Amino acid sequence: MDFTLPAWIDDIRARIAGFVEEELLPLEADPAAWDAHGNIAEAPLERMRAKARDAGLWTLQLPLPDGRHIGRVGMAACYEEMNRSVFGPVVFNSAAPDDGNMMVLDQLATPAQRQRWLDPIAAGQVRSAFAMTEPHPGGGSDPSMIRTRAERLGDTYVVHGRKWFITGAEGAAHFILIARTSDDPSRGLSAFLFHRDQPGWRILRRIGIMGPEEHGGHCELEFDGLEIPAGNMILEEGRGMKVTQTRLGPARLTHCMRWLGLAKRCVEVAQDYADRREGFGVRLADRESIQLMLGELGASIETGRLLVMKAAWEQDQGRYGRAEVSMAKIHVANLLHRAADVAIQINGARGYSTDTVLEWVYRYARQARLVDGADEVHRMVLNREMASNGRGFWSWEVAG
Repeated sequence: MDFTLPAWIDDIRARIAGFVEEELLPLEADPAAWDAHGNIAEAPLERMRAKARDAGLWTLQLPLPDGRHIGRVGMAACYEEMNRSVFGPVVFNSAAPDDGNMMVLDQLATPAQRQRWLDPIAAGQVRSAFAMTEPHPGGGSDPSMIRTRAERLGDTYVVHGRKWFITGAEGAAHFILIARTSDDPSRGLSAFLFHRDQPGWRILRRIGIMGPEEHGGHCELEFDGLEIPAGNMILEEGRGMKVTQTRLGPARLTHCMRWLGLAKRCVEVAQDYADRREGFGVRLADRESIQLMLGELGASIETGRLLVMKAAWEQDQGRYGRAEVSMAKIHVANLLHRAADVAIQINGARGYSTDTVLEWVYRYARQARLVDGADEVHRMVLNREMASNGRGFWSWEVAG
């Protein structure tokens, strides 16, 4: 496997880095640029999105206007650069949940569905949400427990049930819904598309969380007779797990790509302060304890980059890369929390304050070990893969 970037992809990566440096980092320092939920406010967001579109740095997870595709490996390099700023992903239209929704619709939607549901998200005209997780006793990490039901009546499915922690739901117009259409253990779930203006559903509440929130928050939804035309089903009845697997693998990996950018930002803030701050006649940067802390983070970040790149390469070969994605998810999620924690420790009270972005990252980082599968679930996946493949779990790719 070769992670060498083609020159044209590295040019995109470099232009993203320049955009973040010149446009987004200064914007982060402006209190007026933030909304009440710890994210970029709508007015500066639209202004920055227009600039990103004009610069050709827009919706890179889909084919470019000239037909080229940067692939997962190219996305890994570019997404890492985007999230040097906490504003980055949404500015480039590469933030969750739109990111994963666009990728799954690009792969699985019919031409008519692409035009109706994908194109407006890709253009930045609407936002979207993925409605799968349910409160107990419904489905969480185990989709087989999903209880929201869609009953077919002629050419329409009628939905009843409840979902929660649905990211972005308050600001979304387009939804992908996973619901039960039968009790078949392997083909009991189906995936549907619906619009926020359709009757028969509502947002019960926006759930408060300890960290900053994506636009639209994390919401609890109730379905009480939502009618969805059969033509709004992705694939066919009973293929909901296929849709879920197609979406979650790449979405988990793009989370990791972005988190690497945040982890590197934490090191950057820590290094900058350690270079300037003196105590007891010695710069922090000259203290062996500080050097050990930052050196360990540097190695862990590079380990994460290699895990992410290997998983990205697997997906570029047309495989799910299930074990590779799980390894990357476990490592990078924990790395992000550790990077924020170490950087705050080096910065002292300054790191704990809102004078730096570190406290934002620290609060945000705790969710990384939960979203798109908790650490424990991914460790179970790895154990199953090892048990299934034996010594072949550690095989090498062979040419030809």
